[in-house]
Amino acid sequence: MITYKDVSRNPYILEFIKQTKTALNAHDYTDHGINHVRLVADRARSIANEIGLSKRDQELAAIASFCHDMGNFLSRRLHNYLGAMLFQQIFPKDFSPKELSLIMKSIVNHDKAEMKFTHAISAILVLADKSDVRRSRVIVKNKKIIQEDIHNRVNFAVTDSHLRIDKNKKLITLTLKIDTNFVPIMDYFEIFTDRMTMCRKAARHLKYRFGLVINNFKLL
Repeated sequence: MITYKDVSRNPYILEFIKQTKTALNAHDYTDHGINHVRLVADRARSIANEIGLSKRDQELAAIASFCHDMGNFLSRRLHNYLGAMLFQQIFPKDFSPKELSLIMKSIVNHDKAEMKFTHAISAILVLADKSDVRRSRVIVKNKKIIQEDIHNRVNFAVTDSHLRIDKNKKLITLTLKIDTNFVPIMDYFEIFTDRMTMCRKAARHLKYRFGLVINNFKLL
C-alpha cells in the first residue's frame, strides 16, 4: 500500500514542487515550495491523529497535503485542478479508486472556490494550509520590496504561529504573534478574512469550533 513516504520521494512530485517554487519566486510570491508542503503535510497528519481518524486516513491527509500546491507551476489560478490531474497521472493504479478520488477532491477543494466538504481529509487540508502564516514564508529579503506586497508584509510580520487542538473543548485555535511595528493587525484581516472563514467551515465539518488569537487577543 503506497504511503506518504513513497509519495514524498516520488521524483515527479518533487520536480513539480520545485518548479512551483521557481515559478512563484519569480513573482516574489510567498513560499509554496518544499518547506511549505512538508509543514502542511505534517500539520495535516497531526490534526487527523488528534481528532481520531484512522491511520490510513492520517496517511491520505498527509499525501493530499504534500501535493496540494504542485500545480502552481502550470497556472496559479487553476493550480488546484491541475494538481489533482497531475496526481492522477502519476498514480493511476497505486491507490484504490476511492482513495484516488478522495485525494484528488481534497487537492481541488483546498481552494476557496470549492468549499463543499464531504470528507474530513478535505477539511483537514484547508486547516493545515490556511494556517501556515509565518515570516519564513517570505522569499524576498528587501524590506522595501516586502512592504509593496500585502501577502509578503503580513507573513513577514508574523513572528510566531501555532495551531492547537483541544479535544475536550472541541476547539481548533490558531495563535499568532504579529509585529505591529511592521504592519497593523487590520492588514492581516484584509487578506486573511476569507481564509479564516474557510478554516471555520472546515472546523465545523469536523464538529469543532475554530478560534483565532492574535497578540494574546481572542478575535474569533
